[in-house]
Amino acid sequence: MILVQNCRMIDPASQTDSLRDILIGEDRITKIAEAGTINPAQITKEKEDELRILNADGLIAAPGLVDTHVHFRDPGAEYKEDILTGAVSAAAGGVTSVVLMANTNPHVDQEETLSYVLEKGAKTGIHVYTCANVTMDMEGDELTDMKALAKAGAVGFTDDGKPLLDAKIVRKAMQEAARVHKPISFHEENPAYIQNNGVNAGKASEYFGIGGSDRQAEIDMVRRDLSIALETGAEIVIQHISAAEAVELVRQAKKKSTKIHAEATPHHFTLTEDAVMEHGTMAKMNPPLRTEADRQAIIRGLQDGTIDLIATDHAPHADYEKAKPLTEAPSGIIGLETSLALGNEALVDTGELTMMQLLTCMTINPAKLYRLDAGYLAENGPADLVLFDPAKEWVPERFYSKSQNSPFLGQKLKGKVEYTICKGKVIFEA
Repeated sequence: MILVQNCRMIDPASQTDSLRDILIGEDRITKIAEAGTINPAQITKEKEDELRILNADGLIAAPGLVDTHVHFRDPGAEYKEDILTGAVSAAAGGVTSVVLMANTNPHVDQEETLSYVLEKGAKTGIHVYTCANVTMDMEGDELTDMKALAKAGAVGFTDDGKPLLDAKIVRKAMQEAARVHKPISFHEENPAYIQNNGVNAGKASEYFGIGGSDRQAEIDMVRRDLSIALETGAEIVIQHISAAEAVELVRQAKKKSTKIHAEATPHHFTLTEDAVMEHGTMAKMNPPLRTEADRQAIIRGLQDGTIDLIATDHAPHADYEKAKPLTEAPSGIIGLETSLALGNEALVDTGELTMMQLLTCMTINPAKLYRLDAGYLAENGPADLVLFDPAKEWVPERFYSKSQNSPFLGQKLKGKVEYTICKGKVIFEA
């Protein structure tokens, strides 16, 4: 058993923000009470179990974070990350539930690969869920057997990493996803508007003397997919939104449907294309970092609920891959271990969001979207918590992830995870 004493409990699901003691049993929360009212001596007298006491003075206790856009590269590219090391990285960031993307090798387009991922995920200390692919082999022209994959445990569908270019396939996919009651997520980049993806077409591309990714690449596909979603009634996610116009398109669509969702990554609400000029390939990602006006539009979207999810798009790559020239290096950065600190520093400390708003986007909203028993703190609820110090500064010198591709490596951050508890066990301790 674990007793968390005198924490500031913030639970977006119940809108609780107060000092509490939290008693944890085997894998559920046994009791939540006012701080100082749970007597450890009484517990040890009544129970034979060993009791561990965590003094949480000055710490926030929140539901374990739920990250619904994660790449663990397993199967197929375990040298970058595997499910076991990815889970350790997640725990270090306070993340207790992840939803994996399906662009592995082999892809998660058949039950065999899906079962491999879920079975290996069950051996970790966190909750590992996965999406399955929308199309076979991610070729964009033949739908997977969504019904069978959903029955086998897929929590959603996506071809993340590649856009779906055929509008007829998109419509069929949305119709089928709606039939099996699963969300479907979209990587919105039309290659017709892109030369050398990963860098914004503008100041950054001009600085490097290369073509880049025009903002119209995202706007074009977001407009199309929102229109189809409103027609089909599908529950959709616009992934890693980067352009102000796309945020506004989502805002208008959400007025017509509660089934429209959008996610923002920490790198898109903290950085601009200037970071690519400073960090090179370490700040190369799809969609690319754009302008300060776009960053501000994303923050406004988080403020008014247009963007209801914060997810990392944790994308590990080996050092030698990121050491290639900018036009050859792969896009993407890792993010599981820095997401909470970046949200705390860039959004809460600046007064853009309250801590309750930030945690809503990182806990209960993603959990509800994927119908997970996660993202909330309640008696008899899951014993998945993060305890963090919002005032503590730290510098990540090395990440727990196999890969180290992050522009935040060596940078001072504010907000430190002290403990992560999942399934009633302490799985990370600073």
